[in-house]
Amino acid sequence: MLSRRSLLKSAALAWPAAASLSAGRFLNAEETGTPGVSFPGLITRQRNPDNLEFPFATLSDWKTPTPQFFVRSHFNVPQLQADEWSLRVEGHVEQPFDINLRELQHFQSATQTTLLECAGNGRVYLSPLQAGLRWEQGGVSNADWTGTPLAALLERAKPKTGAIEVILEGHDKGRIGPPNPPSAGEIPFARSVSLAKASDPHTLLAWQMNGEDLTAAHGAPLRAIVPGWYGMASIKWLKRIIVTDRPFDGYFQTFNYTVWNRPEHGLATLTPVTEIDVKSQIARPVAYQTIPAGRPVTIVGAAWAGEPTIEKVEISTDGGKSWSPATLGEQSQPYAWRFFHFDWTNPARGEQTLMSRATDSRGRVQAMQRDEDRRDAMVTHVQPVPVSVR
Repeated sequence: MLSRRSLLKSAALAWPAAASLSAGRFLNAEETGTPGVSFPGLITRQRNPDNLEFPFATLSDWKTPTPQFFVRSHFNVPQLQADEWSLRVEGHVEQPFDINLRELQHFQSATQTTLLECAGNGRVYLSPLQAGLRWEQGGVSNADWTGTPLAALLERAKPKTGAIEVILEGHDKGRIGPPNPPSAGEIPFARSVSLAKASDPHTLLAWQMNGEDLTAAHGAPLRAIVPGWYGMASIKWLKRIIVTDRPFDGYFQTFNYTVWNRPEHGLATLTPVTEIDVKSQIARPVAYQTIPAGRPVTIVGAAWAGEPTIEKVEISTDGGKSWSPATLGEQSQPYAWRFFHFDWTNPARGEQTLMSRATDSRGRVQAMQRDEDRRDAMVTHVQPVPVSVR
């Protein structure tokens, strides 16, 4: 089994040209070590189903190009044709109905920039290693999404009194391994959101990504975009929307994507993962990179916090003993990431440890230590980036 140090060294070797920057400038595609290619390929974390990681060390564009946007699939991609597809809206409603893509596109549409992050992004850094997909830094991306607010369909369906949640069910389905018996059969990927979140005008049923029709890997012909929540809520390949008057107890709601909640009084319970926590990541330098002595280095990265905006990022070049403010990028809005950079002018020779720490508009500060109650999800604590100055 690979050690954490070995895994990080592998990441560093993958991007040997992620070198120093002049003040306030991010690397462009030609400087990432892939001459003549506008973007590098995604990093494979699993095949069949494909789970592909955005190479975070190449961070350059505020909006992630679609071919670089990470891919998270729990089951194989369903084979769907847009002209044959339809969506069912049902459950605890007065007027259930079916709607096809052409009809849906006649509703008023909206475009918004929204970051999606897998709840397990950064799982490779947990100790002991977890059984889930071992994302490093790239289970996160930022893109434009165009679609119809889910609220418009709920208004047409007219939820009945007592409705509290909305289940989003995808066409993708499959068997869950042990300890679940084969007799359990196939289950679809489904998650619920609160009726309030579903009714938020920013929660979309999206058919376009970065101005183009969705690709199959990203949920065509229609997917949900639940801004400010971890990516498992943004169901791809939508099949049904079910309004309920009771909490949803599905597998991916009560077993996977859950964390321990420990009230001051009472027994601990597993609760569903929902809102994104404040987080920052250093993209460059990469872990275990060798940096030439006597040259200025620019530390580059991104920070995000879901609905709140990023108000401050601090950088430590001495393993957390001291902190200095980073310069924040001008592009700042809810539900998206914000770039930062820090000019490291006098790096001392030897082994150094870099860190970044973000603060959002709610006053939440990125944690220094891991909260073990989060199981294998919400990996948001500060990650050290060891480098060598030679």
